[in-house]
Amino acid sequence: MINLTGKVALITGASRGIGAATAIKFAEAGIRGLAINYNRDRNAAERVAASCERLGADTILIRADVSRVAAVEKMIDTTVTRFGSLDIVVANAGIWKEAAIEEMSEGEWDETIDANLKSIYACCHASARVMLPRRRGTMILISSTAGQRGEPFHSHYAATKGAIISMTKSLAAELGPRGITVNCVAPGWVATDMTAEALNSKTERRKIRELIPLGRVATPDEIAGPILFLASDLASHVNGEVLNVNGGSVLCG
Repeated sequence: MINLTGKVALITGASRGIGAATAIKFAEAGIRGLAINYNRDRNAAERVAASCERLGADTILIRADVSRVAAVEKMIDTTVTRFGSLDIVVANAGIWKEAAIEEMSEGEWDETIDANLKSIYACCHASARVMLPRRRGTMILISSTAGQRGEPFHSHYAATKGAIISMTKSLAAELGPRGITVNCVAPGWVATDMTAEALNSKTERRKIRELIPLGRVATPDEIAGPILFLASDLASHVNGEVLNVNGGSVLCG
């Protein structure tokens, strides 16, 4: 059984979907301290925290817009002040909005870049400052199949997710020699609030399932499990890996 006893983790975008499922998985694995980041829905974040506390995890809710570097730095400082350390960061928060390139405004482009990519920089930048003096830590960045094969009408989203893969490899080489592992999880379609509109259409749902060899869309738990593995000591020699969790829809090594 995977055991995170004694460790402290911060998960961004943890009020719903993959982030919420990951928080609960970490609590089930015995995490000592858990910082649950959210931006808008405090009630949902409180429900996640309550589930984690029932499992024995000491939790703290932190509201922060992770596209703002200063807010992320403050969030990391708050986590360390509360728990005394920071062992695991899961940079999960992001948005997914449709926009044809000829109609996409500069504001729409910037919004996605900030939410999906600048947030990754902010999390890695601030957490590295905490982890490097201790010469230990784990960063797990959440990408997407869109970053591997592209996605029509979501070029801004795909651009951010492709960049996250490149950041993973760069930071793994940069931080690995100093005791910090950096890995990436690239999910395919997942049944979350973010994808609900597309998946609620029978026609779209059928098309999506036809592209997945396993014949179904993943649940958030099925993404959280691989994240938990990468956060554990079982993955202590895994660094710079892009772990594909997509039911076989994108087959790349």
